[in-house]
Amino acid sequence: MPLLNKVRTAVSGGPGGDTAAHSLSRLRSALTLFFALDGFLFAGWVVRIPAVKQQTGASAGDLGLALLGVSAGAVITMTLTGRLCRRYGSHAVTVATGVLLSLSVALPALTRSPLALGLVLLVFGAAYGGINVAMNSAAVDLVAALRRPVMPSFHAAFSLGGMLGAGLGGLLAGSLSPTSHLLGLTVVGLALTAAAGPALLRHPSPVVPETLPAPSGSGPSGGRRTVLVFGVIALCTAYGEGALADWGALHLTQDLHAHPGVAAAGYSVFALTMTAGRLSGTALLERLGQTRTLVTGGTVAALGMLLGSLAPSVWATLLGFAVTGLGLANIFPVAVARAGAIAGPGGVATASTLGYGGMLLGPPSIGFLADWFSLPVALTTVAVLAGGAAAMGYGARNAGAGRES
Repeated sequence: MPLLNKVRTAVSGGPGGDTAAHSLSRLRSALTLFFALDGFLFAGWVVRIPAVKQQTGASAGDLGLALLGVSAGAVITMTLTGRLCRRYGSHAVTVATGVLLSLSVALPALTRSPLALGLVLLVFGAAYGGINVAMNSAAVDLVAALRRPVMPSFHAAFSLGGMLGAGLGGLLAGSLSPTSHLLGLTVVGLALTAAAGPALLRHPSPVVPETLPAPSGSGPSGGRRTVLVFGVIALCTAYGEGALADWGALHLTQDLHAHPGVAAAGYSVFALTMTAGRLSGTALLERLGQTRTLVTGGTVAALGMLLGSLAPSVWATLLGFAVTGLGLANIFPVAVARAGAIAGPGGVATASTLGYGGMLLGPPSIGFLADWFSLPVALTTVAVLAGGAAAMGYGARNAGAGRES
């Protein structure tokens, strides 16, 4: 797989090995900061959606249409960012989209109508989609150069950034206007981009030693099919995230009559265990390898979600949500890493786009199924897709074997 912005880096232990190791360490720190920044800014915007809705006078339907701007902008840009990365390098595109994301997060608070909100959210969504593809592409190159499966650590940083952004936003919501809050996020985002960006711009993507064998099935048609498989695996994971984010609390209150405070903890438990799973993901991958991590994670998530959706008690349901978070934690990072190892930024773009599509597909699908059957039955589809991800991960066990960490 041709990597972007190739430079010769010394193998650790060889001439210049210390310098190379220091360079890779700086790149890892900078990329980790960008992942955390992405989660922080997005969560900061999400917690102010109710205030922006009131400010623009949008109805629930108007807001729903405006929020589609984020999805549309992200999906359109994700399909294009792979090409930009091939032309300009994933590091440069990461920095550029980091600046755009920081600037665009302030725009929703400046709008006064649903139409204007939808238009600025197109820009915000474009920046969000672009930075996700670019920084994951950069991470794929770095993971290959380090020869350690550290991809989950980057996604853990995203999760931690999101938790920090949501928590801080909740604390500030009562004392700061949406305009002041989101403009503050712009300042923070630009400052962190200025701090981490030079490390990416000064150090091109590292080259992987050319002695590594070519991935199995990496011919043009075979490679495309395999990338699509890993994209669908990412979709199955993101479907579960979107479903639990939007429907988990309602299931606890409506079906199990949980106290609102306990119900609100449902997604928090899921998010916390997912973050913990990603923080331990590198050690897990080094112990089990990518295929067994995918299969084990999908199986655990399927069992956890069966418990979470069908258990007759609140605490058993919360336990099921927690187990589901642990199971799903590392499937998306591994799927994106494998797609990128096979097809470079284009593979990352495909897997990310499909994964994001799964997050969009989950909530409305659960809603339709809940109307036709019941919400507990609808939530079992998360278990079905997690089991499907495990099966597909096993079926693709030989794909990209030359890059598997």
